[in-house]
Amino acid sequence: MSQQEQWKSKIGFVLAAAGSAIGLGAIWKFPYVAGTGGGGAFLLIFLAFTLVLGMPLLLGEFMIGRMGQSDPIQTYGKLASNKKWNFIGKIGVFTCFVLLSFYSVVGGWIILYIMKILSGGLAGLTQNQYGQLFGEIISNPYATIAAQLVFMIITLLVVAQGVQKGIELASKVMMPALLLLFIILVIRSLSLDGAIEGVKFLLVPDFSKLTSESILFALRQAFFTLSLGVSVMLTYASYLPKTQNLPQSAISIILLNIVIAILAGLAIFPGVFAFGLKPNAGPVLIFSVLPAVFDHMPFGMIFFLAFLLLFLFAALTSAFSMIEIIVASVTKNDSRKRKKATWVIGILIFIVGIPACLSYGVLADVQLFHKTIFDLMDYAVSNILMPLGALFIAIFVSWKISKQDLFAELKQGSNIGYVFFSICYFLLKYIVPIAIIVVFLDAAGLSDWILHLFK
Repeated sequence: MSQQEQWKSKIGFVLAAAGSAIGLGAIWKFPYVAGTGGGGAFLLIFLAFTLVLGMPLLLGEFMIGRMGQSDPIQTYGKLASNKKWNFIGKIGVFTCFVLLSFYSVVGGWIILYIMKILSGGLAGLTQNQYGQLFGEIISNPYATIAAQLVFMIITLLVVAQGVQKGIELASKVMMPALLLLFIILVIRSLSLDGAIEGVKFLLVPDFSKLTSESILFALRQAFFTLSLGVSVMLTYASYLPKTQNLPQSAISIILLNIVIAILAGLAIFPGVFAFGLKPNAGPVLIFSVLPAVFDHMPFGMIFFLAFLLLFLFAALTSAFSMIEIIVASVTKNDSRKRKKATWVIGILIFIVGIPACLSYGVLADVQLFHKTIFDLMDYAVSNILMPLGALFIAIFVSWKISKQDLFAELKQGSNIGYVFFSICYFLLKYIVPIAIIVVFLDAAGLSDWILHLFK
């Protein structure tokens, strides 16, 4: 193999990219956002935004990633013949560094819950007791830091092995296992008495429940559930041969992401409705409400353990991609430097993440802009850095690279038509930037003003 690594197989790339996209966003965030945003109506809006806005941006990252065949920072300057454009890649690298530092905290929570189940500490509690337990777990400084470290070590062990022997191999195991576990859980969930109400909530649109806030949630979710805006997909595409069918890969990744999001809803909402619980519990839905749901089922804790395992798999496959973009930038895609760089970067991310890990315990009173350290890092990534990166990528691809060059790149490995390409190009050049600006304005608290413009 040359110093520039490559995926071993087409399916390996698709599974790794889908694993990056799925992550906590599809399994944790999507269900509670759908629960608070109107269920089926939210799902329909989310699907429309994903196809119309997410697809063009995903293809954009794929095209320039494979065109550049370089690390995520230098790609922009290389394609634009001007190093000033490298700032877009730097935004992505910085974003992933910050994101993984607090993302690993949630990964640690999952590990702690798995340990609690294995020790029998989650069985037979009331819903209020599950809520109290969640608070106790995340406020324990020693346990949460140790679990965060374990999550990071697992991530580093995989990424240090490289693209083929590490990320691709792990994704080929974890993604099918994730799908299999989901199917088992959905079958179990749908077998419950009263489960049909949960299915209707998720799949039957009731537009009377749709709010302006949930529309904006769906818009943000469509962009960032696909790992867009941080050059992760660009990095993964840089390891592709010219024979890879980019449109087909993009469609496969989007469909997998949508399927997982729907499966997450079908695994969660039927049980929530069957036992008379509320679907709008928010971020604590998985850690506080779901244990109560599974505890009511025969062998419920075994099924909850399966759910947490797939949750962990999804978190890890996303973590692989976050650290990979940083490693690729530091090593300039030189595989000989990979192992040392991976461990050094991973240790730094772990250290930076410790304050976020302590945000619900000893540092709970430390707040900036009325937010805990964890919440502030989450807000900065979700509402500032990722939208900013997505906006610059959309502008760079559609305004800095010629339309002819983009189409020529997309045609390699596929027989895609010019009409489909032109539609995606138009959306990327004009509609996607507007949508991202809307997300920005919403994050700035100007959502009422945005909605007033469209009245």
